[in-house]
Amino acid sequence: MAPTNKAERKAVVDVAAWMFNVVTSVGVIIVNKALMATYGFSYATTLTGLHFATTTLMTAALRWFGFIQSSHLPLSELLRFILFANFSIVGMNVSLMWNSVGFYQIAKLSMIPVSCFLEVVMDKIRYSRDTKLSIAVVLLGVGVCTVTDLSVNTQGFIAAFIAVWSTSLQQYYVLHLQRRYNLSSFNLLGYTAPAQAATLLLLGPFLDYWLTNKRVDAYNYNLVSLVSVLCICILCFYEFCA
Repeated sequence: MAPTNKAERKAVVDVAAWMFNVVTSVGVIIVNKALMATYGFSYATTLTGLHFATTTLMTAALRWFGFIQSSHLPLSELLRFILFANFSIVGMNVSLMWNSVGFYQIAKLSMIPVSCFLEVVMDKIRYSRDTKLSIAVVLLGVGVCTVTDLSVNTQGFIAAFIAVWSTSLQQYYVLHLQRRYNLSSFNLLGYTAPAQAATLLLLGPFLDYWLTNKRVDAYNYNLVSLVSVLCICILCFYEFCA
């Protein structure tokens, strides 16, 4: 039965967007992990640069069709955002490469208390007792998983720690930029993606070599790995949009 009023249509759109976000997020994680673990493509920084290169092309197309408006950020704000965002996405990919999918997902949960901490410190927000108890349960679960998961190693834990804090800072800063400059998420993405792609593709091969002692140009590329990289890039764009 089709939605009959505006509220019902909005609810349907919201549910569809939420489900789309879940599907694309899970798809990115599964394909990323398979590419790294099964096919040995352990170049997380370069892969992230390819994500944003694809996003740059797609947002440029959307801007050409009029779906995204041109936007502007001061250079200092743009550089600060790129720093947080690049540490965030690269940290997440390195964490996924060095940890199990289960611990990677559990570590992401710890972004909730970190984000709340940033709001308390930066915006002086006060949370209710029920919210504090919920955060305590999350922290307890993360702690138990960290202690009992035998696949956790030192470098994986450090990568997850950096990823969690940088992602929380990035999310807080995104909200700050949207409020201060009246930007939609699409407009912000369209403006920042080219700079992120350029920095990550320029520095990625060197950082990946430092992390893995492997050169990205020496990888044995084949049809499966190339298709996987393309699928990840497209899924990442849709995940950013969702």
